[in-house]
Amino acid sequence: MLHILVVDDDKNTRLYIQAVLEQAGYTVTTAGNGEEALRAMEKRSVDLVVLDIMMPCMDGYEFTRVVREFNATLPILMVSAKHLPKDKHKGFAVGTDDYITKPFDEEEMLFRIKALLRRAKIASERRIVIGDVVVDYDSMTVTRQGHVQELPQKEFMLLYMLLSYPNKIFTRIQLMDEIWGSESETGWETVTVHIGRLRKRFEGWGEFEIVSVRGLGYKAVRKI
Repeated sequence: MLHILVVDDDKNTRLYIQAVLEQAGYTVTTAGNGEEALRAMEKRSVDLVVLDIMMPCMDGYEFTRVVREFNATLPILMVSAKHLPKDKHKGFAVGTDDYITKPFDEEEMLFRIKALLRRAKIASERRIVIGDVVVDYDSMTVTRQGHVQELPQKEFMLLYMLLSYPNKIFTRIQLMDEIWGSESETGWETVTVHIGRLRKRFEGWGEFEIVSVRGLGYKAVRKI
């Protein structure tokens, strides 16, 4: 079961988020500030952190800086009453992966958590093998029978995302949030352009296909 660490100095907020997450099937540990959170992480590994900013002893910004010194990939979701653009910018600058403001919608928080966990899963698995095709996350390459293609970052992440969940339909908005991030001002039409480029690159390859699902979005189909 996935383990989430909730860090907030307000007890009622901690209990509320804990209840929402446990109802969604997650295991939850709570902490009242960044120092308590670091001690909790020494005792048990966590899959994601839900983090307040304004806390005593060690605030959310400093906690994130410290964590990023030894763990570059742990998903961190900042949940804060600070809603100005400069606050969000600072959060992303120190290394958070996503940011939502209080009061927040429960479902939105859960959707964002699921998205962050999916990205972390993709990053940790590192490579996908489909017959003679090897999709390598670290080098952002696709290799087939000795022929290597090095893809631009967004194209590669889009392909890797789709192939990691074969036959799963993703809407354009979902793919935008996953690959470009929820804060991106890029339009969803960008997804269509990148899908077109991927299809052209791998036209005629028998191992997989990117399929349009009318009115919904796209999915990857593995053929072997």
